[in-house]
Amino acid sequence: MLTLVERQASRPIRESPIAVEDRDGLTPAQRVAAERLLAAIRAGNIVVLKAGDGTGRTTVVRAVAAATGAASIGAREFMGVLAKHQTAAIEEAFLSLMDRALDNHDFVVLDDLHLLKAVVNACDYPRTYLLDVALTAILDRATARNKRVLFAMDHGDAPQPVESRAFIVELDTFAAADYESICRAYLSAAVARRLNYTEIHRFAPELNAHQLRNTCVWLRADRELDTEGFTQYLTAQNMTSNVQLELVETVDWADLKGFDDVIQALEAKIALPFENRALAAELQLRPKRGVLLAGPPGTGKTAIGRALAARLKSKFFLIDGTVIAGNDNFYSRVRRIFDAAKRNAPSVVFIDDGDLIFNSDGGGFCRYLLTMLDGLESASGERVCVIITAMDAHSLPAAILRSGRIELWLDTRLPDADARAAILRGRLSQAPPPLAAANIGAIADASHGLTGADLRAVVEDAKLLFAHDKATGAAARPVEEYFLEAIATVRANWRKYARRRPERFMEAPQYGFVPK
Repeated sequence: MLTLVERQASRPIRESPIAVEDRDGLTPAQRVAAERLLAAIRAGNIVVLKAGDGTGRTTVVRAVAAATGAASIGAREFMGVLAKHQTAAIEEAFLSLMDRALDNHDFVVLDDLHLLKAVVNACDYPRTYLLDVALTAILDRATARNKRVLFAMDHGDAPQPVESRAFIVELDTFAAADYESICRAYLSAAVARRLNYTEIHRFAPELNAHQLRNTCVWLRADRELDTEGFTQYLTAQNMTSNVQLELVETVDWADLKGFDDVIQALEAKIALPFENRALAAELQLRPKRGVLLAGPPGTGKTAIGRALAARLKSKFFLIDGTVIAGNDNFYSRVRRIFDAAKRNAPSVVFIDDGDLIFNSDGGGFCRYLLTMLDGLESASGERVCVIITAMDAHSLPAAILRSGRIELWLDTRLPDADARAAILRGRLSQAPPPLAAANIGAIADASHGLTGADLRAVVEDAKLLFAHDKATGAAARPVEEYFLEAIATVRANWRKYARRRPERFMEAPQYGFVPK
């Protein structure tokens, strides 16, 4: 191991590459970060390593500490010192710990600075800015005595005294070579050679070291493990949608009647870049960044989302009325959803009834979503697709619709006669006689102007009317009459709703809101 970093006043800082035995335990990205840290240590007294959780932040600083002989301090050492102070004396304990380390070492490494920052930044913490005072004292002392301090933390801002003085080094996100380095440490040589790490990284580019290690440990008994098996496990274990698909009504593309053009567009411009990884890599394909599904209520927008969720499984993330715009947790919940979508990219964020959400919080969500959409141009987000549904596209903010944010506009519309017949046939396929024997064509003709949701209601109401007659012993009617009565009820409800509808909905006759 190399000696301590000497004081510049007495001897120049010598070159300090990571020793071979330490370098072998680092991935390429971690190795680069370690070398940058050593260069920064030679240049200045205060250095910060920023890295995401699970990317090897502690591994890197331990390698640097081992290569330089630095004193290494973590959460355990801090808690040990804090136990000797009053519980609230966080800053005093921290100052005492750092002073003792700097008295005995020329170079001190402190890991997990962000945890300490999180405690003192809590909204009810009574000693505002006292940590900044302690840090200022520590940094002034280290600089005056020509000592070195390396702080390690997450990607947030360091406390102001540190951020303003330090050399900042960031640990890059993992590339395919990092995936390979981690997997080779836990898999047999034969299996590790068999895996295509470029494809695995493309499939799941935001995995951390913990996830990769756990995957390898779980799968290493499989001597026939290949790339497909590896990615299947990742889908099942690490890519978690916020939608419990087993609790959602199953919808398949085949269940969506009259939407052949919409399905074709989603297949070509969303599903294909997700599923055909080889072709996507060859042609550098990416899914559309923003998609609008616009159409009147009941025309299948949410059903399309459910079908897409079933198709993409854990790659699907939902923002709907359960995420209430304007409440205290709204924006943090939305950010968590987008962060999860980025980690699991390629993925879909499905914003259901977007026009209602936009109008419910005075424009705040619109501005926030614009920021999110613009952020999807980055490398980490370029394979996240945002699909927004709206009953009235004209009510959406113009900035959402401008070119570059919404790249694909799809209209859902009222089903034609063939689509209505197909919907009714599907609904009645499992019905008992005589309902199943109803004249589908006649009912489809009579239901002109009804939506898919209306037709579902018609079938359910007709079954109830038929059951009532049967239960009360009334004379049986031709089965089609039950459906015609149900259709009449739906039309009556539409007319009542139309008289109370906001004016802007009435100004959209192309959507056919009121069936004739």
